[in-house]
Amino acid sequence: MRWSIAIPQFGADAFDADGVKAHLARAEELGFDGAWTMELTIGEAPVLAPLEVLAYAAACTERLRLGVGVLITTLHDPLLLAASLTAVDRLSHGRLDVGLAPGGGGRPFAAFGVERESFVARFTEGLALMKEAWSDTPRVTFDGRFRRVEDLPIAAKPVQRPHPPVWFGGSAPRALARAVRLGDAFLGAGSVTTAAFADQVVTLRRELEDQGRDAAGFPLAKRVYVRVDDAPGRARERMVASLHGLYGDKPGIEDVPVTGSPDDVVRGLVAVRDAGAGMILLDPLGESVADDREQMERLAADVLPHVASSGSSPGPDVARSTG
Repeated sequence: MRWSIAIPQFGADAFDADGVKAHLARAEELGFDGAWTMELTIGEAPVLAPLEVLAYAAACTERLRLGVGVLITTLHDPLLLAASLTAVDRLSHGRLDVGLAPGGGGRPFAAFGVERESFVARFTEGLALMKEAWSDTPRVTFDGRFRRVEDLPIAAKPVQRPHPPVWFGGSAPRALARAVRLGDAFLGAGSVTTAAFADQVVTLRRELEDQGRDAAGFPLAKRVYVRVDDAPGRARERMVASLHGLYGDKPGIEDVPVTGSPDDVVRGLVAVRDAGAGMILLDPLGESVADDREQMERLAADVLPHVASSGSSPGPDVARSTG
């Protein structure tokens, strides 16, 4: 198992730079594999922009993989987004993971000048243009439905070649087939249940076989909204409140988190692992940086070693350091 942790990016108050820096340093000490952000451009929750947070994280870390899961790339200019991702990859010396998805039909596409009828086509074409911008070609020519570029010089390239790993999100069968066809890995959403993720894994594995892809080279992961507390009712109440703050009244959102006592959370994370996740992104949705830090410490000390010892091979040295 590999474990990643969410980077605190919530809060209407001033950015707690020292707190986030200490949080990331401690994540490295504890042996986490990666630290990830999320994107919420429009919503009730005050979420800082993910790539800017990752740029800050790059300056505060040396080893952690830095990921964003997921960018709704349909709402971005592909050349500008490719340049921003290149910058983060270079600032981190090649530690960036890029999660992306086209977004569902309920997105406010009109606010971004995107026609709802064409958002999937824009997504696939935009990804192709981004990959071309990342390629070794010093001057880019691209003839698409939405973009035409001729002999455009793009000198800055990412450290990772041919580009940073592209993690796809999505849930519909066509989206999962697209993930296998165009992506390098899959990140299951935190807003889906473990059972739904297990069904996605079945589809992904079938697509990997049908498309002739090596399953061993296509990592599967899931974001898990998680809170551990010796008072299980309090853990669930706080997490459900956080989820409603992030997703509003989305149907079924109260069914997705893993909360409770350490034993409860171990069982929940073992179920995610057994559903097919080789990496789990732990997201406590803390009320503050201090709350996120407390949850990370508690998970590392009281939960993750027991998941690792429950019929799985050990991952990174999480919880060896407990200062």
